[in-house]
Amino acid sequence: MKRSIEPWVAGPLDRFVAESGARVVLLMTSAGQVVAQHGFTRALDVMSAAALGAGIMASTSELGQVIGGEHFGALVHQGTELGVYLSPLPMPDAQWIGLVVFGRDTSIGLVQLFFGQLVSALAGAAPVRETRPVLAENFEADLDASLRALFGD
Repeated sequence: MKRSIEPWVAGPLDRFVAESGARVVLLMTSAGQVVAQHGFTRALDVMSAAALGAGIMASTSELGQVIGGEHFGALVHQGTELGVYLSPLPMPDAQWIGLVVFGRDTSIGLVQLFFGQLVSALAGAAPVRETRPVLAENFEADLDASLRALFGD
């Protein structure tokens, strides 16, 4: 499945896949919106994985709050043939999630190492969002009062 990926995401993602040996990678927002993917062949699989990954991260975070007031970090599930690494991916203006499927030909340690480098590369390459000044709640009334005081009624 081919999909347009922002160039500032594509380079770090390609390096991560090459270095980590990951078979499938999905980068998504905390709401499950897909940012980039590698290794999926069907759009339905991408959407399902994104929804499930975001749901798992939200549930785990809430569970941590309930049982101990802590935010849990990454999750690892290791099967006999495949492993899954699901981790928060902090970005400058949002929280993303990374889902990585890896085989027996790599290790969770390598995946974690290169995932950390991916996080750093993406955070450093993310475009700076232009922030607009937020007007005070009573801006119009204050402006009107100031203009009346300056120019009279």
